[in-house]
Amino acid sequence: MKPQTSKATSINLFSFSTPQMRAFHLAWLAFFVCFFAWFAVAPLMPVIKGEFGLTKDQIANINIAAVGITILVRLLIGPMSDKYGPRKTYTGLLLIGAIPVFGIAFAKSYEAFLFFRLAIGAIGASFVITQYHTSVMFAPNVVGTANAATAGWGNAGGGVTQTLMPLVLAAVLSFGVEKTFGWRISMFVPGIMMVIVGFLYWKYTQDCPQGNYKDLRAAGVVLESGGKGGGWAVFKSAMANYRVWMLFVTYGLCFGIELFVHNVAASYYVDKFEMDLAHAGMAAGSFGLLALFARALGGIVSDRIARARGLDGRTALLFVLMLGEGIGLIWFSSVQVASIAILAMIVFGLFTHMACGATYALVPFIDRKSLGGVAGIIGAGGNVGAVAAGFLLKGLGDVQRTFFYLGVCVLVGAACAIAVRFSADHKAREAKLYDEAVASRQSGAALSSAAEVAAG
Repeated sequence: MKPQTSKATSINLFSFSTPQMRAFHLAWLAFFVCFFAWFAVAPLMPVIKGEFGLTKDQIANINIAAVGITILVRLLIGPMSDKYGPRKTYTGLLLIGAIPVFGIAFAKSYEAFLFFRLAIGAIGASFVITQYHTSVMFAPNVVGTANAATAGWGNAGGGVTQTLMPLVLAAVLSFGVEKTFGWRISMFVPGIMMVIVGFLYWKYTQDCPQGNYKDLRAAGVVLESGGKGGGWAVFKSAMANYRVWMLFVTYGLCFGIELFVHNVAASYYVDKFEMDLAHAGMAAGSFGLLALFARALGGIVSDRIARARGLDGRTALLFVLMLGEGIGLIWFSSVQVASIAILAMIVFGLFTHMACGATYALVPFIDRKSLGGVAGIIGAGGNVGAVAAGFLLKGLGDVQRTFFYLGVCVLVGAACAIAVRFSADHKAREAKLYDEAVASRQSGAALSSAAEVAAG
């Protein structure tokens, strides 16, 4: 690995000694905890539905609220990362975001529950900071892998919460607690986790390899992303780039659908296939747990293809993955047997997670000077997709038909991946940076080998 003042050209998974790897591990852990808390209430909805006597329309509103506010917060959080640095921004989001997670446990009406569900959605913006932090810490030859791995392992929180929260509830109920009180106690688990990780992020990370933004700007250092101050100028520059909006659509059609599945999967298996809550949670959780490797795989493959085909190879991969996702969704929508439905969900889920990884493997190369704005806008696209899927479900009133139409939308929207093009100058600049990173990594490896020989 290069010195601590440079971007890392390799990922040493079992190292915590450099700021790059500490940011890597705490970024995915923070996102995991936020994702866990974000959807912790989803697998408990069959219980909550009975307590509040929720209608289908009210449940649809809750699902939309869960991802709606995230759109706005993701748009804001990217420029905030540029302005204040990812360390301060992430710590603040974790500590403030824990408040509505605790608060939902005290909801006594549908309206109060809806309000807290909406507020909890803000922590979904954690994804943008995760991607921002690894993008400024890792070099072009491994940044796609770093982004996809941290996001994928973080996304796994959605699968873990589907499986674990029903077990947490069962453990609480084993003490003789009523269900109407048990789910409320269960929500303290993710809230406490967020507070702990918030303090860890503040203590053990820094904004970039050179240090913290505040100190660097005070010393007159001009940063790669955000210049001297970041903020609105970064956001406007990102908005003017058409590639950002193409990836806004593709991310809406992969991560947006991922969020939609997290919201409805457990209830879908209960209603459609008459599963009990624990088995439905495990079935739904299998989709989220794919993120442990599938999203990282999308980034790894993107980095490998970039060696031979550059940025055009990255966009072609995204196109192919989205075609697989669309076809898989249509298959899933037609299945009438529970075991086959789970298989179909795993297949389209594999393509969905890999497409998410391939999208954010492209993000660092769109506009280096406006990274926060680019990451924020594209990240918001995922939530726009989830909200659109929620309204589609509300209009159709049938989850199975909704999955079919979403599959068709993905097939059509895959064209946006191919529409992302780069000028010859842009590709030449990025190819040069990529080659420099590879050469630096090889040089570092050679020095390490020489040192080992000398020591021996």
